[in-house]
Amino acid sequence: MRPAGRSLAGRRTSLVVGTLFLTGSLAGCGVLPPLPEPVPSDIVPSSPVGLSPAAGGDALSPDGFDAVERMAVRIRNVGCEELSTGSGFAIDAHTLITNKHVVSDSKDLEVSTYDGHDITVGATSTAGLADLAVVRTTDPLPSFPKLAKADPKPGDPVTVVGYPAGGELTVTEGEVMGATRDPLNANLGEVLLTDAQVEPGSSGSAALDDKGRVIGVVYAKTADDNSLLVPLSTLQDMLADDTAFTPAKGC
Repeated sequence: MRPAGRSLAGRRTSLVVGTLFLTGSLAGCGVLPPLPEPVPSDIVPSSPVGLSPAAGGDALSPDGFDAVERMAVRIRNVGCEELSTGSGFAIDAHTLITNKHVVSDSKDLEVSTYDGHDITVGATSTAGLADLAVVRTTDPLPSFPKLAKADPKPGDPVTVVGYPAGGELTVTEGEVMGATRDPLNANLGEVLLTDAQVEPGSSGSAALDDKGRVIGVVYAKTADDNSLLVPLSTLQDMLADDTAFTPAKGC
């Protein structure tokens, strides 16, 4: 039986719900909270992810954040008729990956880093096939992880780093449960199912292996609170295809 998925973008109107009603009953979201104040420099995150030295996990910034936490960004989409929040992550000094539904119908994208600094956005492109988007920035990004060499296998550990509900940077852990048919976009084919906890606003978060390498992109959760990932292999194939992404349409 296919799991019933629901978007994690955090929309407060019925627009996304109507778009994703392919899988049955979807949960609506309330009014989004404003972005929090910048993180004080003397605060160390309460749930740092334990990564091997090879992943850069021991390369702490002065305020106690490691490399994979610094690569995660909060995205606030001031849309044409609504407001939503999501997450994203850097893959190089000026490129972010997130979900298409996080940046769609945007009047203005506000991107901020783990320590509350605003990042100026340049061009945004969205994929026609998968729920993926590429955001180019004019400001440099603090950190970016490596991509894994292959998709994970069932039982492999997974760590998700993002901003559920547009709030504080959050790290959750679980394991890959296996592959399943994409319940939201049938044309995508197989996606990954994990038991790592995600919430509205986690869309676009990086899913990492135990070495801090990207293995997928969070885009939804199931009715029984498991998470769905666009696999690394799909992300790599689309990044290598010059025709996979087209300029995003705004208001």
